[in-house]
Amino acid sequence: MKFNKVALSIACAAGFTVAGAAAANADTVMVKSGDTLSQIADENNTTVSSIQSLNSLQNIHLIFPGQKLVISTNNGDAAASTQQSAQTTQQASQQQTTQQASQQQTTQQASQQQTTQQASQQQTTQQASQQQTTQQASQQQTMQTTQQAVASSSEQAARDWIASRESGGSYTAQNGNYYGKYQLSRAYLGGDYSAENQERVADSYVLNRYGSWANAKAHWLQNGWY
Repeated sequence: MKFNKVALSIACAAGFTVAGAAAANADTVMVKSGDTLSQIADENNTTVSSIQSLNSLQNIHLIFPGQKLVISTNNGDAAASTQQSAQTTQQASQQQTTQQASQQQTTQQASQQQTTQQASQQQTTQQASQQQTTQQASQQQTMQTTQQAVASSSEQAARDWIASRESGGSYTAQNGNYYGKYQLSRAYLGGDYSAENQERVADSYVLNRYGSWANAKAHWLQNGWY
């Protein structure tokens, strides 16, 4: 019996020592009548799960008036934990911001690349269109030149044919009132019998009356004169 009392005394002393140490290193509150764990957590800026863990509570709805609850084991640790949590949140936020910036940059690069490709395609299309237009213009010009050459050749042939029939091609041939290579009326020549004036007056006469030497030749073939 004496041994048991001594052992009990020692255990009680040890318990008080541990409790005192815990109390010295922990923030505690005394449960009052009507208190709830969530209310205590709100009033002390902590959480129900934290109080439950610190006090090894089996049932968070079962607390008693006069009961001491440990709110935090060390203010410095809590502050450090809060700071660490804030740093972790900040790092996560910065990482997310970096990822968003990277995604935005990737999107911008893709957009710029697409814009460059579209501009290149548009430029290629424009160049092809310009080249086609140039080719068409060249073909048209070649055709016109060919037509003009054919027309000029045809006109020259008709002119020479008429001159041959009228005077044998002589600028001094005379037939009464008609004179020169094309046997024009002396009134038309106005007293100037030079070869240059004969060519100039003949062109003017034929173009004004027939529209072309070819038409003048056709008239000559039908009527024997032009």
